[in-house]
Amino acid sequence: MDLAGERASILVEALPYIRSFFGKTVVIKYGGSAMTDSLLRKMVATDLTLLRYVGMNPVIVHGGGKEITDLMMRLGKEPVFVNGLRVTDAETAEIAEMVLTGKINKEIVSLINQSGGKAIGLSGKDACLITAAKVEPEKCCSSGEKCQAVDLGYVGTVTKIDPGVIDVIAEAGFIPVVSPVAADENGITLNINADHLAGSLACALKADKLIMLTDVEGIMSDPKDASSLIEELTIDEVKEMTEDRQIVTGMIPKVEACVTALQGGVERTHIIDGRRPHALLLEMFTDKGIGTMILK
Repeated sequence: MDLAGERASILVEALPYIRSFFGKTVVIKYGGSAMTDSLLRKMVATDLTLLRYVGMNPVIVHGGGKEITDLMMRLGKEPVFVNGLRVTDAETAEIAEMVLTGKINKEIVSLINQSGGKAIGLSGKDACLITAAKVEPEKCCSSGEKCQAVDLGYVGTVTKIDPGVIDVIAEAGFIPVVSPVAADENGITLNINADHLAGSLACALKADKLIMLTDVEGIMSDPKDASSLIEELTIDEVKEMTEDRQIVTGMIPKVEACVTALQGGVERTHIIDGRRPHALLLEMFTDKGIGTMILK
């Protein structure tokens, strides 16, 4: 097949997926290397613009853990994590809001706009999009030691989502880009894990898909063996793998987000490798897809 024929074949393969997801909402958790590698950043922005132009409604929830950590260390603060969640004192919460809402959010918006799309940046504070509450202490169990509860500080969990502002933005043809910073009922700023927020937001928006961009191929039966990728799992199976410690550290909140979304009515969730060029298009528009799909 010549090059022109090959390109035509790719478009034909994509057609049923474009038709199936036309007008549907897809929540995408954007993080990992896809946010820090300059070439991948441009590819993601292009992919998001394409999704919008073919009639889908992408909604972006971004992280920024690496940049928060980098700034903390430059300021002489040592990051601490429990089960993949950052322990956040008042100063760290202020750093996180500066990095997430003031810097990263606007960079993503700018890249999408440069790619021909139209994006608008939000935090959970805008139009009361997200109301949060301080999380309960996190249970931490070390090998051979007793479990203990660790206070995560100014870390929030979603208590309410009012998606009205996102509905207005999407209906007007814009791509919403959401920073995982919100306030509680008393106006205290809380940093929300972006994975957890993406799962909750997918429920509130009645999304058809939740896609988690990460730095591994997906969920492995052996976390140390990249060839052990599992292409499809159920909620019960991922819960069992978590209990058996096959799913650990930073993958835990991603899996929890997928479970939250599925239990809230989202049909399919995906954990895919954001290091692959045009990973979103490969997942959305090809027969095989990539990464791990988790189903109810």
